Amino acid sequence: MGLQSRAILFVAIAGLLAMMGGFVLYASLDNPELEKVEVELQGVRVISVDTVSDSAKLEVTFLVSNPSEKTFTVPVITYDLSADGVPLGAGTYSTEDVSMPGRAAFYAGVEIPLKNTFVLARSAVDGATYDEIVAEGGAGPDYEATGMITVETSWSIVEKEF
Repeated sequence: MGLQSRAILFVAIAGLLAMMGGFVLYASLDNPELEKVEVELQGVRVISVDTVSDSAKLEVTFLVSNPSEKTFTVPVITYDLSADGVPLGAGTYSTEDVSMPGRAAFYAGVEIPLKNTFVLARSAVDGATYDEIVAEGGAGPDYEATGMITVETSWSIVEKEF
């Protein structure tokens, strides 16, 4: 390989590395904007009660807001749910199996409720808590959710605790 060929190869590799560095820099500029995502537990309600398996299906609704100027999607929300301070268990909202164009797009200033089914087994909590949740259709206790939301664009992924 001649000197001229080596120089051309070196310039091509340097150009490729510079371009890749530019992509990384461009993608990291989105991160502060994506971290502005807001998520709150909007509500919990009982969908159905299975007396055979002693469990109840709850619909957990999160209100996700985009106060930034960047459009993003939400592939995953993992959370721990509690009622009146009593832990009920962990749940996951996921659209990871849906391609990014098929997910709900959070444009600037948009609020979208995301719903997830949470299965509560009587054996997972004390009987009084389970009975209160089921008897009131989910409206009785005060619910709280803590966890992690994943926000992504074509170039960046950010995880934020809530």
